[in-house]
Amino acid sequence: MKALKNIMLSCKKATELMEKKTILKLSLKETVQLHMHISICKACKSYQKQMKRLDAIFQKFFTKGSGENIPMIENIELKERILSDL
Repeated sequence: MKALKNIMLSCKKATELMEKKTILKLSLKETVQLHMHISICKACKSYQKQMKRLDAIFQKFFTKGSGENIPMIENIELKERILSDL
């Protein structure tokens, strides 16, 4: 029972690993844990699918050209909030 608890992830941890996977390579243990969680959790499977779609859209948008198509943020308060969060 203890071994199973070490393998199974919470949804929060699963989503963290999905985000990490977009930037870094996951360890073998993390990959197995994420795969097991996704295979039984419909919500996380749906989240992963949506995340992949968004990543593909953003990738296409930002590699399209020289950056001329990137919209400018007119609202200064919103722009400052976004920059402070980065």
